[in-house]
Amino acid sequence: MLQDNYVVGVDIGGTHISACIIDTKQWNIYLENVARNHVFSQGDAKTILQTWASAIRDIIATSPAPIQFIGIAMPGPFDYENGISKIQGQSKYDNLYNMDVKALLAEELGLPPTSIHFINDAAAFLQGEIFVQNLQTNKRILGITLGTGLGSAVWNQGEKAYDAALWNSPYEDCIFEEFLVTRWFIKRFKEVAGKDVTGLKDILDHHRETKEFQIIKDEYAKHLFDFMQFFAEKHAAEIFIVGGNIAKALPIFIGDRKEFERFQIYTAILGEKAAMIGAASIFN
Repeated sequence: MLQDNYVVGVDIGGTHISACIIDTKQWNIYLENVARNHVFSQGDAKTILQTWASAIRDIIATSPAPIQFIGIAMPGPFDYENGISKIQGQSKYDNLYNMDVKALLAEELGLPPTSIHFINDAAAFLQGEIFVQNLQTNKRILGITLGTGLGSAVWNQGEKAYDAALWNSPYEDCIFEEFLVTRWFIKRFKEVAGKDVTGLKDILDHHRETKEFQIIKDEYAKHLFDFMQFFAEKHAAEIFIVGGNIAKALPIFIGDRKEFERFQIYTAILGEKAAMIGAASIFN
């Protein structure tokens, strides 16, 4: 499929676009060079597409070989196969709703629509980490991102990773996301310690030795285990890659908990690069 081993990998978020050239022989970013643009995602469709195209054109200009393919990691809901946006009422990209983004972006770039492919952003993260950590020999791997939201994805050997969309699965008196993300730490620490914090980093920097932290540490470990057990049973797999800002503190929560030993857990190593590498790996 690939004449050359260079593909453009793109990560689109609610306020940004990042693009780079991926060397698919090494699975790394060519010259560590990333083009970034701020995106006003509540703008009109033409301005959004021009902002995206500008970043992609800038990075294509740095490629050592002609570019045939562009892989784009995109948040959902989105018709990834046909390139049609279904995002609505999320304070981003409303003006692209039901538009053929693939055809319009291809036109903006002067490329055939067949050169552009889309993948869910959580799935792209998982796929990128699998390729770079050389885990492709496994049959199935589950991905979790822990940050301002809860992301989940599934990868099966020989197939593209896909969004598992488990964030709103029922848990306790609510849904899983409300017990695993940044706002849970803020809310729960206020309840337990009576103090305002900005998030987990603030708690770890200033309150790590307190009995209040010990309480929420144990609670969070329980919520995370419950989610991993639910995810593992639903998709019959025991191997996880965990990413997102909260994942940096993973050893603090699970290091002394025996129940997590039933899982094989890898921590994400790529940060923002994962989604771009994962998007490029669509063509592998």
